[in-house]
Amino acid sequence: MKNIEGKVVLITGASSGIGRETARALAGHGARVVLSARREDRLKALAAEIGENAAWLASDVCSLGDMRALVSLAKERFGRVDVLFANAGIMPGSSMSELKVSDWMAMIDVNVKGVLNAMAAVLPEFTAQKQGHIVVTSSMTGTRSVPGNAVYCGTKHFVRAMLDAFRMESIQEGTHIRTTIIYPGAIRTELLNTIAPSKTKAMVEEFYKNVGLEPEVIADAVLYAVSQPDNVDVSDLGVRPSMES
Repeated sequence: MKNIEGKVVLITGASSGIGRETARALAGHGARVVLSARREDRLKALAAEIGENAAWLASDVCSLGDMRALVSLAKERFGRVDVLFANAGIMPGSSMSELKVSDWMAMIDVNVKGVLNAMAAVLPEFTAQKQGHIVVTSSMTGTRSVPGNAVYCGTKHFVRAMLDAFRMESIQEGTHIRTTIIYPGAIRTELLNTIAPSKTKAMVEEFYKNVGLEPEVIADAVLYAVSQPDNVDVSDLGVRPSMES
C-alpha cells in the first residue's frame, strides 16, 4: 500500500482492539508507530512484537502532559510526527435517569478531552511543517441518537462536529492538515467491558457475538485513509456489519 512506509504514527488506545490491530497493520506496511495506553505490559508486548519500528509510552489521554511526552518520544526516536490516530475511548452506557454522573464525566474526559489533548500535543508540529493527518475513532452513534447511551452519543457527535470544523480551519489557514473520522459499528473489542452488567449489556453482547466484526476491519479503514495521496482527504468512513441496521 502506497504512502504509508516511513510515516510516523501516534496511536492512543493501542493496548487492545482497534488500536492494537491498526498498529500491527501500519507497521506491516512500513510505518513507524508510537504506542500510547495505560497498560504498560501490553504496550511492551506489542512493541516487542513489532520490533524496531515501534516505540511506546504508558500514558493517559486525560493528561495533556502525557500526550506532549508522547510527541516528544516520537521526535526523539523517529524525528517527526506525520499522523495522529486518536482512538482511545470508553462506553459505560446507561439511561440518563440512572444518574451515573461519574460515568458521564469519565466519557467526557476520555472521549472528548482525550482527543483534544492529543490534538493539542501534535498541532504545533503539524502547523510548523504544514502537513499532518488526524484520524479519530468516533462511532456509528456519532451519526445518530441511541437511547440508553445518550452521553456516549454526545461525545461521539462532538468528535464529528469538532473535527469537521477544524478541517475547514486548516484549509483557511493553509496548514494542509488532513482529517478522517472513522465510524465503527459493532466491532468485537474490549469497549463493551466498560458497560456495567445489565439486561441491555447482555443483549448488546449477544448481538456483537453473532454479527460483530473483528477490529482488523477498522485497521484496514485507517490504512486506506492514511495511504491516500497528500491532496486527498478521506473525511468520513463508516464501517459496520452488513447485518447492522
